Amino acid sequence: MPTTVFTIANQKGGVGKTTTAVNLAAALAEKKIHTLLIDLDPQANATSAVGVEKHAGKSLYGPLRGEGSAFEMIVPTAYEHLALIPSEEDLAAAEIEIAQRENYLATLRAVLDPIRKSNGYRAIIIDCPPALGMLSMNSLATADYLLITLQCEYLALEGLGQILRNVERFKTAQINDHLELGGIVMTMFDSRTNLAKQVVDEVRQHLPDKTFQTVIPRTVRLSEAPSFGKPIFSYDPHGVGSTAYRSLAKEVIERFGLK
Repeated sequence: MPTTVFTIANQKGGVGKTTTAVNLAAALAEKKIHTLLIDLDPQANATSAVGVEKHAGKSLYGPLRGEGSAFEMIVPTAYEHLALIPSEEDLAAAEIEIAQRENYLATLRAVLDPIRKSNGYRAIIIDCPPALGMLSMNSLATADYLLITLQCEYLALEGLGQILRNVERFKTAQINDHLELGGIVMTMFDSRTNLAKQVVDEVRQHLPDKTFQTVIPRTVRLSEAPSFGKPIFSYDPHGVGSTAYRSLAKEVIERFGLK
């Protein structure tokens, strides 16, 4: 089966992007789908959220500079079927260094191409920095599908149009002809407020075929899990957060034929 590459990107921080990357990857792995999680954010939150320590020289920074291969950066996690390419602070320098290259938007694609062609993983999930900088743009140039996490509040809607326009630009400029909006994940949903429900309804009205049915709730457990270095399924296996991300994984598996 071919490898499907997903990038989870949003220029706004604090919208559940890393939480979704980590827990979706873990949920796919739980379904015995070989999954590679790539932490492309220099803050390395996804790395620590799966219980892996940051180590200098263990990220895509070297390969992006032409030093070593991405294969060498893959590390196992405590979870069967889930592997990780960690991040480190040095990756922040790649934002500047990549921009100085001639074919700067194709750098990450070239680095990940051998992994993709090996078919060792059914799904690759890339967690991007909370900005549409050079690393995020490279991930868009690499991915098959963009998954957008959108917080259930009106300010979060403002950036949605911008990132959707970027998808179209990538296709029009033939930077990545295959890039598609895979879906929108509504996050941090507070069922007690009418505002959250109105935002979900509005997004579903505008993009009915692209908005996942699963809505990720705002829960303390989901917020706590990363500080313990665990996906939600290990930290609170029977809670509403686990239920929601298992449901999202089921939708992703069906929508993109990952079985």
